[in-house]
Amino acid sequence: MAFIQSETGTLAKLFENQKRKSLLLRQESIKDRKRRIKAFGKFILANRERIGKAVHADLRKPLVEIDLSEVYPVVAEIRNVLRNLNDWAQPELIDAPLTYLGTKSKIVFEPKGVCLIIAPWNFPFNLCFGPLISCLAAGNTAILKPSEATPHTAALINTLVKEFFEEDLVAVIEGGVRTTTELLKLPFHHIFFTGSTAVGKIVMKAASENLTSVTLELGGKSPTIIDSSANLTDAATRIAFGKFLNKGQTCIAPDYILIEETVKKEFIDLLITKINALFGEHGKIDEHTPNYSRIVNQKNFKRLDGLVKEALALNAKLEFGGATIEEQNYMHPVILSQVPLHARIMEEEIFGPVLPILTYNSEDEVINLINSKPKPLALYIFSHRKSFQNRIIRETTAGSACINDCVLQFTHPNLPFGGVNASGIGKSHGKYGFIAFSNEKPVVKQRSGFSSTYLLHPPYTARVKQLIDMMVKWF
Repeated sequence: MAFIQSETGTLAKLFENQKRKSLLLRQESIKDRKRRIKAFGKFILANRERIGKAVHADLRKPLVEIDLSEVYPVVAEIRNVLRNLNDWAQPELIDAPLTYLGTKSKIVFEPKGVCLIIAPWNFPFNLCFGPLISCLAAGNTAILKPSEATPHTAALINTLVKEFFEEDLVAVIEGGVRTTTELLKLPFHHIFFTGSTAVGKIVMKAASENLTSVTLELGGKSPTIIDSSANLTDAATRIAFGKFLNKGQTCIAPDYILIEETVKKEFIDLLITKINALFGEHGKIDEHTPNYSRIVNQKNFKRLDGLVKEALALNAKLEFGGATIEEQNYMHPVILSQVPLHARIMEEEIFGPVLPILTYNSEDEVINLINSKPKPLALYIFSHRKSFQNRIIRETTAGSACINDCVLQFTHPNLPFGGVNASGIGKSHGKYGFIAFSNEKPVVKQRSGFSSTYLLHPPYTARVKQLIDMMVKWF
């Protein structure tokens, strides 16, 4: 079946070892789970330098940005688990209606079992170990599949896991598409996948063969709406950060802007200034700028370069741009206006440092355009008009929304994170991540002796029929 080797043999053998371990973990206390997770948090902090070197080697991220976007979200997730796991794992008592008089009910959160976590390349450390913390908090075992597109980080993840965990608890399998295909043949009890919508469909189809539950963190074209009441300086600063952090290779980055026609020019001027100030050096961005990372590989570089060239050929206007250096996977930030809606850049998720700006004159235009596209992972509104904010929130759909800022919702410890339909299935982070990796098992306890349900047992006399008739009408 699965023939790719782990340290202890085939994937099938590894899976069976983890399955046995997962049954033993059911006897483990919450205190033991927390002790392991706390120790792993200290282990991560002790290895910050190794993490920084690996991620920088793959993406040329600044070390400070690696701490901010890779290390911090994981240790913050750990601290949140340590503070709250006792409460999350406590059985939830459920009130019973009158027809269940005499019973006691609760929901018990039990581990799902053996879990597969498939991580992406854009935040290769964060989006591998973040879900792992939720998985361990729920009492499961895990096999991690890091992205082959970031080989230095994947190798480090493998090394760190071997240094800290026993293989029957957490293991790493490196490899490409063939490896992932073999992993997906195994009857995992839950799969957590982060990546593109196209691959998410493949994962979900494979999971269906074993009726495996899934959490799919996908993407889409996240719109950013700006009206004339917005603080344009704030909007430019926050959009510049949210869009061009990690070279725009962020699933919740603003994908395109819809701005009220009257403030377009002022906003573009401010945005260019803020991009240079945040990511440039001495007022400009070039290939030597230390605060600006790189596109992950030449395949993605060529895809992005092709999107820009096609848009320009269709008479889009270049508002801001600069050099591209293919051998360095370097692309200067690009701002485009007057982009035709049929251009590929308005149909595909961009996932890079290119920002189309469209204008509108009525609220209906905004709502109709957003609703004409697949439901996005995130939606951003920059406005000081509550009526406008509320209408956009009410009449459009997105996995998450943020008003007068962007990407902020991802790091909020008490909010669920996830998409809807094409942008994802299921939620993660904090309590919601714990629930994703748990089976919410209802338990009903009936009293001994006489029970109200006896009144409904056959034979169905006139009295029983009368009681059931009352139930149907009134209860």
